[in-house]
Amino acid sequence: MAGQDCLISNDWICGEYLRTRSEELTDATLQHIGITLASVAIGLLVAFPLALLARRWRAVAGPVLGLTTVLYTVPSLAMFSLLVPFFGLSPAVVITGLVLYSLTILVRNILAGLAAVPEETREAARGMGYGPLRLLFGVELPLALPALMAGLRITTVSTISLTTVGAILHYGGLGNLVYDGMHSYFKAQVLTASVLCVALAVAADLLLLLVQRLLTPWTRAGKRAGKAAGKAKSGPGGGKAAGRPAVVEGAL
Repeated sequence: MAGQDCLISNDWICGEYLRTRSEELTDATLQHIGITLASVAIGLLVAFPLALLARRWRAVAGPVLGLTTVLYTVPSLAMFSLLVPFFGLSPAVVITGLVLYSLTILVRNILAGLAAVPEETREAARGMGYGPLRLLFGVELPLALPALMAGLRITTVSTISLTTVGAILHYGGLGNLVYDGMHSYFKAQVLTASVLCVALAVAADLLLLLVQRLLTPWTRAGKRAGKAAGKAKSGPGGGKAAGRPAVVEGAL
């Protein structure tokens, strides 16, 4: 009976709630993860060809970027409501809405990453016999990964947040628990589901950051080389050791 005191008194932090509702929390978390993964994956599959079309034909770039920006300005409640006539009350409504929101960030970051690839790198690859597809997947995309992964991280975190709005259709993952808890003023449920949602976003961001570091080892090598060059300049024979400021040495 003592363990149920926090439920009776409706405390914000309640271990008994975690014990008795663990299955409900697990199901909601899994639904949240599933909706997020599906939305981000489909968004990436749609955004990639759109970005390539926008890069290939300048006349397409304006409409594509403009349309994705307009879609992002639509409030989430309105977006889901507009999709209900097409998909009914189903998870497809939430996933489609989240995919449309993801396009703004993903398309722009893919374009930015591809635009940052040095032209001399492309020319060198063409000189080695690289065709358009091999150039794209073998040279341009690897070099565009930092920008692409940055967009993917932002998209994933924002998708985890927006998934909670799907609670209005009962497909909001942890948002369902927050929504129901707010209506009944069940403090432990609201706080626990909210904390889990935040933890999910942080964990996803850290995981994608780790993936980015594993896929782009040359970025760390470049930073180490820059630090080594800086130390060499300040050491024996360097700018300060040579009797003049390093900045003057660099200017000369």
